[in-house]
Amino acid sequence: MAYHWSPDSWRSKRARQMPTYADRGALERTEHGLKSRLPLVSIAETRRLKSQLARVAAGEAYLLQGGDCAESFSECDAECLRATVATLMQMSAALTLGALAPVVKIGRLAGQFAKPRSEATEVRDGVELPSYRGDIVNDAAFSQDARDADPSRMLAAYAQSASTMNLVRSLSQSALADFTRMGASAWDAGRGDPDPVGARLSETAAFMSAAGLIAGPGLQMGMSDIYSSHDAVLLNYEEAMTRFDAESGDWYDASAHMLWIGERTRDPAEAHVEYLRGVGNPIGLKCSAALGGDELLKLIDILNPANEPGRLTLIVRMGAGAIEARLPALVRTVRSEGRAVVWASDPMHGNTIKLSNGMKTRPFDAVFAEASRFFEVLWSEGAHPGGLHLEMTGKDVTECTGGRRGVTEAMVPERYHTACDPRLNGSQSLELAIGVADQIKAEREARIAGALYASHRASRLQERVVA
Repeated sequence: MAYHWSPDSWRSKRARQMPTYADRGALERTEHGLKSRLPLVSIAETRRLKSQLARVAAGEAYLLQGGDCAESFSECDAECLRATVATLMQMSAALTLGALAPVVKIGRLAGQFAKPRSEATEVRDGVELPSYRGDIVNDAAFSQDARDADPSRMLAAYAQSASTMNLVRSLSQSALADFTRMGASAWDAGRGDPDPVGARLSETAAFMSAAGLIAGPGLQMGMSDIYSSHDAVLLNYEEAMTRFDAESGDWYDASAHMLWIGERTRDPAEAHVEYLRGVGNPIGLKCSAALGGDELLKLIDILNPANEPGRLTLIVRMGAGAIEARLPALVRTVRSEGRAVVWASDPMHGNTIKLSNGMKTRPFDAVFAEASRFFEVLWSEGAHPGGLHLEMTGKDVTECTGGRRGVTEAMVPERYHTACDPRLNGSQSLELAIGVADQIKAEREARIAGALYASHRASRLQERVVA
């Protein structure tokens, strides 16, 4: 697929955000062991995702990507995963109603174990230790043994990813994907007073039924598959999970359907871009306010030289206060060069703040404001706002403030369960999806009204010419 590329060619480049393993022999044995493991995803599934993302790039569908900031070995249970999958399905239903278009669903799951860090070390009470880089590398406990990079954790991450992917496949084809069960009673159960969010789900299910899009109990929503994705930080793991497809002659990363490159690892001359340019998976690229148009075009040309629709998703993370100033120029640059990309909004990372107690949070109002402004900018520039990329969970956590349920700063420590950065809870996630769906619906209706008005004016003008 890529000229002068091999799964290990990244090793000749500078690799940021990578741990240092003291036991090189153990690392090599682990890598060898992973190379003999079965793929976590099939090449056929990966190709299907790419074809669906091509529809998003063409403006015919939307993308919903969401899940944990960082998965944890200790917090992997069926109920937690079920809650997140159910929330993704509910969000997708709301977006489908607003957009009247298919929604491609991708989870930040079954592999989201590695995390880039701002600092290589962490200091507490005068003690300096390596930073926690996710459960696939080390442990969050603050001790030397816990923070040492352990290659055997890659095998544990593989095993948990396999279990997670199997359960996700089952859940995405179960009653969770049934529109007829997405009403207010299901949403409000165990949540106290009825929530407007639940009422909206009932409205969605009623519309789908009335429109003939569902025929009765048990019929699942279209595009019910949930694909897997993660930040391809730990290249030792990604290389070991790379498989050759004899049919196409291409290489694929079999650890996930989609991989993305983060803000700290997107240097065009360095290892992460080198690795990901050569695999056939759909690729995401995080785009902050610091990214300029020339560098973005260079990255697009490296990662998608054939300009293949569905191959590359640009995931915008600029902050609510910067997106209107920085994004329009990037959109114009990409459009003027005819690049086929998916545009997606990550409204989480640019809106992180620290509270007085040192804990990180994200105000819901700022998150929604960035997502809303992203859609407005793309529409104003004549491009398709492809969708959302969120750090979220179906659990009732209190990590992000605001939303209809009114999480206050004082409430944040009550249920702060994330392994790294704060996530939207189930209610906030669905509230965001409904708000975006309303925005898409209003834009669609305004365009229809404008087209009808233009057609009416043209018709009257023709009548006058004939007269």
